Amino acid sequence: MDFQQLADVAEKWCSSTPFELIAAEETERRMDFYADPGVSFYVLCPDNGCGDSFHVWSESEDCLPFLQLAQDYISSCGKKTLHEVLEKVFKSFRPLLGLPDADDDAFEEYSADVEEEEPEADHPQMGVTLLRKSMTEEKRSLHYLCTF
Repeated sequence: MDFQQLADVAEKWCSSTPFELIAAEETERRMDFYADPGVSFYVLCPDNGCGDSFHVWSESEDCLPFLQLAQDYISSCGKKTLHEVLEKVFKSFRPLLGLPDADDDAFEEYSADVEEEEPEADHPQMGVTLLRKSMTEEKRSLHYLCTF
């Protein structure tokens, strides 16, 4: 994707977040973002046809620790789109922006709909066994995805 298309993706993403795209430098393939109260970061975009991935960083020492989640995500297996990277950065910065954690909201909505049931006396460990089996299958699936 050429740089102008990436900048268009970034502008569209900004329209649904508190961030503004304050600079887009095509020669460096760098985009700078800012949101009040002083939350800033930049993204370095890979060249066309190059195997590199996106890179996110902040020159603000207050912001830098919050980018760890996004940096880990980018370095994990598989190619990422700019939109996916920006969404992960937004999620990372939610506490600094004074927004609730997106996962907390989803969990509260989900758990509000779940009715608690007592386990049956005949099979007290059945739920644990099924959970372990499910987690093992998820690990296999994740390993399978990461090998490609």
